[in-house]
Amino acid sequence: MTASVTSNNHMNVVEKLSILDRFLPVWIGIAMTAGLLLGRLVPGFNTALNQVQVDGISLPIAIGLLVMMYPVLAKVRYDRLHTVTGDRKLLISSLLLNWVLGPALMFTLAWLLLPDLPEYRTGLIIVGLARCIAMVIIWNDLACGDREAAAVLVAFNSVFQVLMFAVLGWFYLSVLPGWLGLPQTTITTSPWQIAKSVLIFLGVPLLAGYLSRQLGEKIRGRTWYESTFLPRVGPWALYGLLFTIVILFALQGNQITSRPLDVVRIAFPLLAYFAIMWVGGYLLGAALGLGYQRTTTLAFTAAGNNFELAIAVAIATYGATSGQALAGVVGPLIEVPVLVALVYVSLALRRRFAQPSPTTVIPTATKDSTHE
Repeated sequence: MTASVTSNNHMNVVEKLSILDRFLPVWIGIAMTAGLLLGRLVPGFNTALNQVQVDGISLPIAIGLLVMMYPVLAKVRYDRLHTVTGDRKLLISSLLLNWVLGPALMFTLAWLLLPDLPEYRTGLIIVGLARCIAMVIIWNDLACGDREAAAVLVAFNSVFQVLMFAVLGWFYLSVLPGWLGLPQTTITTSPWQIAKSVLIFLGVPLLAGYLSRQLGEKIRGRTWYESTFLPRVGPWALYGLLFTIVILFALQGNQITSRPLDVVRIAFPLLAYFAIMWVGGYLLGAALGLGYQRTTTLAFTAAGNNFELAIAVAIATYGATSGQALAGVVGPLIEVPVLVALVYVSLALRRRFAQPSPTTVIPTATKDSTHE
């Protein structure tokens, strides 16, 4: 009887998703294809997009990411954040996965699978150093993870990104290869460049979400805010995601389609990386007894990467047409469909964490759905 109840609970989660959520892989596939075709077939389209920049930041991508992140951060219950900051197991686990295991794993996979392609190898190592602060918010929400935990861990990653990105880049591209007798390279980036990325792609939507919650509840009350306002702005998270994907692949469509075999070579270590990091985060969270929501959040924050920062650093250091930049571009090409698939895997595993007795009343699943 318990198995039947938990199975029905999982089915409720999927069935209560909106059409936009339920067919997300289809929409993302269409967005990726549209972006690639625009970049490949429309003369001057990617060049025109590249020119729309403010201080080196692509304005279309910035708009897409801000629209994508705001609705989810507006849903966060900021009065509950203290329950996350007091969870030492979660914070330490996230720190180890993101800043010890993640970069080391990408370094190992890049050298094992791309020993003869130094430019792509370097690009992948840079991707491994750029921890996710944007799209992970969406994947976590779709998988019904803990929103408050995601907000805290993303902020946690942001601080470490500003402090450690350049240091770890120097270590993994110059110091460690030297110790191992391998070819060395360098990376050029400044703390301000990283801080600027964090400020724009996390700070702005985080502040907007916090103010929306505070002012909305103060003026109209929590009931209105959660039952009326949030359902109205909720779908814009996925609209922003799809828009960002179209723009990103339009900007780099020519590079991706003109070097298909190189893309395949780059894809193998990326696939292994995303799978190992997500499974590792999930197993660690389950072993520590974090529960479904925080285990899911731990897994997705460990597996995701900040593609915008990785691409920006690769272009600034090695040039827009470099192999390092192409490796950064292939990152989201692989990450987006893989993490979407893992959202569905996570939802399927949800019942493994819930072991109610036959008399236990199971709460309505829609409370954790993306558009509550």
